[in-house]
Amino acid sequence: MSDQDERQKKQERGFTIVDRRGQREDEAAEHPTPGSEAAEDEAPGGAPLPRIDFAGLLLSFGTSALYHLGEVVDPETGKPGPVDLPVARQSIDALEVLEEKTRGNLSEDEQALLGHLLTDLRMRFVQKSK
Repeated sequence: MSDQDERQKKQERGFTIVDRRGQREDEAAEHPTPGSEAAEDEAPGGAPLPRIDFAGLLLSFGTSALYHLGEVVDPETGKPGPVDLPVARQSIDALEVLEEKTRGNLSEDEQALLGHLLTDLRMRFVQKSK
């Protein structure tokens, strides 16, 4: 069986967890782990994915909430996403959990971003709930 056939079979089964503890450096370079510098993160279209940081995580939850509030255009249809208040509320709640659990550990910029994002999302949620 060729390497390509084996990879295709693995993809069909889902994902595989590989324990790389104790692995030699040359072996690790051949099979990079996700998040390592050697790993090539690419979007399905082949474009490189941006590295995730705290601000990116916040904006991801914020974009999800905005989409479910009908405030963001669906890239496939070109129309605003359907309003789904419970799902929007869940994204806002996730941001509130992050705010609570990271209190005192954020930079001024991160704290400001999180505060402004939550304020804006809460106001939009209330407006859509009327």
